[in-house]
Amino acid sequence: QVQLVESGGGLVQSGDSLRLSCAASGRTISTYTMGWFRQAPGKEREFVAAISASGGSSYYADSVKGRFNISRDNAQNVVYLQMNSLKPEDTAVYYCAARGNPWRSYADSRAYAYWGQGTQVTVSS
Repeated sequence: QVQLVESGGGLVQSGDSLRLSCAASGRTISTYTMGWFRQAPGKEREFVAAISASGGSSYYADSVKGRFNISRDNAQNVVYLQMNSLKPEDTAVYYCAARGNPWRSYADSRAYAYWGQGTQVTVSS
């Protein structure tokens, strides 16, 4: 079992930056692809970014490409999401997840076996 706890969310203004953290416990996440998803009110959960187990490959949704950066520290069992140039449309609850199904796309939420409780990010205009 992997327990994931997100932190770092908050209320910021348009153009500001935030760094989200996802701390894992229970077992090492060094063998898992890790992902970030978000869900805005009234909308479905959507893929934001993912990073391979080694950290050598990363993937982004088009809506955040060039503004967000995902990284990981396997020694510390932590995954980060650096969010720059935030926009009001980035407002959502952000979730960290560990991928358990290698046969589904990293962008598919059904590929992920473990989820955190989420952290709220609110961007005001």
